[in-house]
Amino acid sequence: MPDVVTVGPVSRIEGHAKITVQLDDAGTVNDARLHVTEFRGFEQFCLGRPVWEMPSLTARTCGICPVSHLLAAAQAGDAIMGVKPPATARRLRRLANLAQLTQSHALSFFHLSGPDLLLGMDADPKLRNVFGLIHVEPEIARRGIRLRAFGQSVIEAVAGRKVHSPGIVPGGVAQPLSEQTRDEIRAGLPEALSTAKFALELYLRVADRFEREIAALGRFPSYFLGLANDDWTWAHHDGHLKIIDSSGRIMGDRIEPRLYADWIGEAAVVDSYLKTPYLKPAVPPGGAVAAGMYRVGPLARVNLCHTMGTPLADAALVEFRQRAGSPALSSFHYHHARLVEVIACLEQMERLLDDPLLTGPTVRAEGRVSRTHGVGVSEAPRGTLVHDYTVDEDGLLTDITMIIATGHNALAMNATLAQAAREFIHGRDIPEGVLNRLEAGVRAYDPCLSCSTHALGRMPLEVEVTGPSGEVLGTARRG
Repeated sequence: MPDVVTVGPVSRIEGHAKITVQLDDAGTVNDARLHVTEFRGFEQFCLGRPVWEMPSLTARTCGICPVSHLLAAAQAGDAIMGVKPPATARRLRRLANLAQLTQSHALSFFHLSGPDLLLGMDADPKLRNVFGLIHVEPEIARRGIRLRAFGQSVIEAVAGRKVHSPGIVPGGVAQPLSEQTRDEIRAGLPEALSTAKFALELYLRVADRFEREIAALGRFPSYFLGLANDDWTWAHHDGHLKIIDSSGRIMGDRIEPRLYADWIGEAAVVDSYLKTPYLKPAVPPGGAVAAGMYRVGPLARVNLCHTMGTPLADAALVEFRQRAGSPALSSFHYHHARLVEVIACLEQMERLLDDPLLTGPTVRAEGRVSRTHGVGVSEAPRGTLVHDYTVDEDGLLTDITMIIATGHNALAMNATLAQAAREFIHGRDIPEGVLNRLEAGVRAYDPCLSCSTHALGRMPLEVEVTGPSGEVLGTARRG
């Protein structure tokens, strides 16, 4: 193959990574891996900071979904202070998270994965990006931008800013929501819901073109983990942890979030800065952590629930299961699950906006350090987010563990790459469309590899093809 293969100007993956594909002596794929090549170190430089500062500080972990970190950090602070946020604050937190899911899923579908889904995996890479989509389908791109803007406006209304908001704090939220602002949010809901239904219809029209990708991009048995409610209704905030296997059998249920470490372990790998979480009970003594592979995020949340809890989303869930199965096992179905969730988010927002408690005046419970340990768990757009804090008597952090949603999917992303490589790579020559399918296998998870804003950036992606002895037989490089 040539030394350099040019791939389009926009990667549509947030962050920096490298893919390696290893061939055996016969020239067939032996393995493929994703290497996250950047390091930020939040768990280290947060040490010594006061717990009250953690929501604002850890929100900087991610420019795409800062609300997720605000919520998990604030929950950990609630536990350390021994307080329960007032009813109004709990509703406002839920509203902010629904808006967060909406805006992030809109970004993923319309701008990051939309060029593949709507223009085709083999489209000209000069066109196969958000700018190409704007050129070919300007109305689709415009509606995606408007839907994301609606979600961002709700976040701003609740939390003070669209990005790195200061308004979600230990004990509740910083400010009440005025009736005028509530009515302004309500006025934007019809357009947002119309766009969400439009996006789902659009996806269903094109999904049948990707039968091979559905079969090859992450279709395998795994466990699924996420927050759940006692009545099996879709959960995105609060609740307990639930785990099912690939047949739908419950492996763990009603797991208190503070006990997550009894179930989830983390392994370090030598070729990536991304940690590798795994399910401890699934790994036999001395066994490989891959036996504990699980998935989180929209696919897991939809697989875990029996109902979305709202009429339009429940109808969408029925069609999802008719197409994808129950549980759905292909990671390609993450795209479909996101759109089901957006509809559920908007319907649940409407219900919250009709709740008179939403504009109540009491939004924060005050307290002091009453415990030295607290755990916050919330559902980020990409999956379950864990903030685990230990503090001293002054509330200063002495230990911190953050399990980012993308990290939970590390084993599954590697398994997806290996499966995709075996399906599409045959020999040392890698056509551009095949290279894009490898990216698409990762992109289905909507990973936030750096937890910072690189949505429209140029990801320095490198694919290496190596022989059985590790010698590099060829590269495909971009950036």
